[in-house]
Amino acid sequence: MKGGPGVALIRVDNRLVHGQVLEAWLPALDAHGVLIADDEAAGNVLARSAMALAIPPKVQFQVLRVSAAAELLRPGGTGVPGVRTLLLVRDVRDASALAEQGVPIPRLNLGNVHFANGRRQVAPSVYLDAGEMEALSRLASRGTEVEARAVPSEHPTPLSTLQTRFASAHG
Repeated sequence: MKGGPGVALIRVDNRLVHGQVLEAWLPALDAHGVLIADDEAAGNVLARSAMALAIPPKVQFQVLRVSAAAELLRPGGTGVPGVRTLLLVRDVRDASALAEQGVPIPRLNLGNVHFANGRRQVAPSVYLDAGEMEALSRLASRGTEVEARAVPSEHPTPLSTLQTRFASAHG
């Protein structure tokens, strides 16, 4: 998992910055940067300040709109600031938007996606709707490895299993 600068992992987590991310994922990825691609947080100073307070002092932290993050991360973009970085998005839609704007997504981790109407449970902390399942299939067909996993020590659940669970779940 360790390596040089760049995006270490892209994670979908509706809570964005929280203990699980900081205490489990950063050390496991050997990441020293957190980049949040989220229009809502980017436009909300209070939300950004609250998140910044939670971030350990030696970790680089940035909150950008999805389109600005895409500009940074596309081939030919300036990339993430010279450290291994965990990229967090709030939902599958934003991950999909990054891909559509040219951001390579080798692996997408589904961490926490909360329940909402029309969503079905496909993993302990992941609920998805039909549109999100379709978006994940599209990403997978472009070569993204999609997995559901709350913490690094958990065994990742592959997209094929999520699809089977979605098909048999009743939303």
